[in-house]
Amino acid sequence: MKFDSRRSSVLARNGMVVTSQPLAAMSGLRMLMDGGNAIDAAVATAATLNVVEPGSTGAGGDVFALVWSAKEKRVQALNASGRSPAAASLDELRAKGFTEIPAESAYSITVPGAVSGWAALLERYGSMPFSNVLEPAIRYASEGYPVSEIISTHWIRNFEKLKSHPSGAELLLDGGRPRPGDVMRLPELADTLQTIAEGGADAFYRGPLAEKIASYVQQQGGWLSAEDLADHEATWDEPISTEYRGLRCWQCPPNGQGVTALMALNIAEGFDIESMGFQTTDTYHHLIESVRLAFADGFYHVTDPAKMRVATSDLISKRYAESRRGLIDPGRALGTVSTGLALARGDTVYLTCVDGEGNACSLINSVYMGFGTGLVVPTTGLALHCRGVSFSLDPEHPNALEPRKRPFHTLIPGIVTRDDELWLSYGVMGTVQQAQGHLQVLTSMIDFGLSPQEALNAPRFSVRPGRSWDDLNLEDLVPADVVDGLRSRGHAVTVREPLALFFGGGQIIERDAGSGVLRGGAEPRSDGFAVGW
Repeated sequence: MKFDSRRSSVLARNGMVVTSQPLAAMSGLRMLMDGGNAIDAAVATAATLNVVEPGSTGAGGDVFALVWSAKEKRVQALNASGRSPAAASLDELRAKGFTEIPAESAYSITVPGAVSGWAALLERYGSMPFSNVLEPAIRYASEGYPVSEIISTHWIRNFEKLKSHPSGAELLLDGGRPRPGDVMRLPELADTLQTIAEGGADAFYRGPLAEKIASYVQQQGGWLSAEDLADHEATWDEPISTEYRGLRCWQCPPNGQGVTALMALNIAEGFDIESMGFQTTDTYHHLIESVRLAFADGFYHVTDPAKMRVATSDLISKRYAESRRGLIDPGRALGTVSTGLALARGDTVYLTCVDGEGNACSLINSVYMGFGTGLVVPTTGLALHCRGVSFSLDPEHPNALEPRKRPFHTLIPGIVTRDDELWLSYGVMGTVQQAQGHLQVLTSMIDFGLSPQEALNAPRFSVRPGRSWDDLNLEDLVPADVVDGLRSRGHAVTVREPLALFFGGGQIIERDAGSGVLRGGAEPRSDGFAVGW
């Protein structure tokens, strides 16, 4: 059974860009057509998304990326997530009665790492300067663009958050809600992007702009200082990976939740998913239970890699997956799930670009919740993210708030290789939906042979760990017999509309190593758009 939309996969050979907004995809394609490579296209696309989808992403957020170098035939991982301020204090927040960090407070602001990530990508793998790749974003911000229906809905949902702060009006239309078709101009953001285009990352992390960011955060009661910004740097890391049915699946290492996606794949690999059938009760049950077990470890253990208390290699080992797999009852949902390893005490955008040479950039850029904290640095158009909300205020927790520490991150780009050649550059947005979204689209393509677009069209489940471990959400496209079958096995099922806000938004590019043909799929639950040439 396949779930078709009116879309089919997009095919091209010279290059392709897939992301959540058509104007941004075209900015990336323009770089490719002007002689740039996949990395140039990725940064141009990310910067344009900052303008046309500012509630989800931007220079005030963080970036993770995987890069496939066709020449080197290797994957590299970029971590451009920011650290907590040097003055961050768990004791201060607990003394004020907080049990968690408020998302709309200045306490949740860590150093925004996105611009450092854009710069690191261009410096190591790009062929164009900032002045070229930021030009489309600057033009849209200064000259204006029409707001789409879906992005307007997101904007309106966050209107009160922005309106509650005087400078939030910089991201509103004459102080009001942008409606579908309204032409939106963001002149303050255009000036900020122009500053970056001319001065690079240094113009963001040092000098007047950095001082302005730090001063505003401190006015709002936060800890971020100009020194925190100046001390920030993005890091290139060795990616982590596992093999699933003979294909190598790559993720960024912690502090992202890519380890969770790999754990789920390892657990699921021990089941004959193909023989269970596509979109059947058995397949759903075993994938859901694999996800729940992976979440139990990922949400507890993942934090700043320098602060991890267990080895990532232990978490993603096949031996550990085998022990966890043994907990799954094929006829009954698991009860409460906890980590299996003993401890040593002591809203988002995704884009993928592949060029004609076979280089790929799988990139995710986010301000976390809608418009992040809702705090917009005056005269800059910069909405500051709230990624610090992911820190725990339990001093014994591995992810406890500490100075100069990277928090647990939901952001995970993905790449899959086959026989040491690029096969997929892909991702699925949506906080906790990301790791389980990776599992679902990969099993759809690997176990059931679906195309990129078919894999994205297929109904999804969403396990929501945290306060409601037993909460299983299914799209209303899931067959009724599957819904009933899962309930009979003890799953607490809620059926919901197929919205990207809840079930995630994915983008996929598949590459045929022999012919060089690119096949792209875009998220049908949003403005997802695949374009190639």
